[in-house]
Amino acid sequence: MKREREGSLLLGLVALLVVVIVVALVGVFALRPEETLIQGESEAAEYRVSGKVPGRIEMYFYEEGDMVKKGDTLVAIYSPEVEAKKEQALAARDMAEAVNEKAKNGAQREQITGAYELYQKAKAGEEIYRKSYERVQRLYEKGVVSEQKRDEVQAEYKAAVATVRAARSQYDMALAGARKEDKAAAEAQVARVDAVLKEVAAAEAERYLLSPCDGEVSEMFPKVGELVGQGSPVMAIVDMNDVWFTFAVREDMLHDFTIGGVIEVKIPALGDTKYPLTVTHIKAMGTYATWRSTKQNGGYDVRTFDVKCRPLSTIPNLRPGMTALVVKN
Repeated sequence: MKREREGSLLLGLVALLVVVIVVALVGVFALRPEETLIQGESEAAEYRVSGKVPGRIEMYFYEEGDMVKKGDTLVAIYSPEVEAKKEQALAARDMAEAVNEKAKNGAQREQITGAYELYQKAKAGEEIYRKSYERVQRLYEKGVVSEQKRDEVQAEYKAAVATVRAARSQYDMALAGARKEDKAAAEAQVARVDAVLKEVAAAEAERYLLSPCDGEVSEMFPKVGELVGQGSPVMAIVDMNDVWFTFAVREDMLHDFTIGGVIEVKIPALGDTKYPLTVTHIKAMGTYATWRSTKQNGGYDVRTFDVKCRPLSTIPNLRPGMTALVVKN
């Protein structure tokens, strides 16, 4: 009986010891601080393709996911306003060139002939009035006619002389053609219309949007036939040769990051391979969302910093948005 009691007591002590050990182990694992994981993501330069002229999407030459080269034509935009302005400019050029040709060629032959005939007619009239005046003047000197009669004939003669001068001026003008100022004005009008045509040609070229870089078509915003305004984005091109990683790092862990320093990351989507990155930029993030208070534990307020890193070499199959985990040495 005594042995049974001793056996039961020993068994109870062993069970108690096992419970204590289990509780201790649980406490150790439960209270052990977890290793802080620094996580970031990959990003790539994105270009928004937009046009200077409003219109409707006429045609896309590439689809989402297609690779394009710098200078490739991505989309055509139909703009009736540009077409109308082009027709107006062409009509204005035809009119300006006609005016310029007229200024260069001068008066027509019929105009020159008409001016010459008027000049000859005026000369003939002036000759008749001259003879009449001389005859009346001699009679006036002899006292045959009155002074008033002589003055009337003299006025008619002077008017005839003035008519000859005016007719000769018109004839000379017809021979000379347009004035120098008129010719210069006609040439300036042609130059002005040519400038408008260049503007129209530039607007017409803007109907075709080109790729600003080598990359991949990531997004297409409007559909074919939809209206787009001036400066509205039409497509997005991602430059896969210009990629980087961003990490949000608390300042108490910032000692592992220095400008120009190298870190290693794993990209879960690409397996367990480690990739070296160089730190290129460190900047404090806004305090409204990155402040962590630790003063209640006798510590200090901790801020978060935006850390930007670039790969030292090309990472195959890397896509924007992939998660990256910093590997601690």
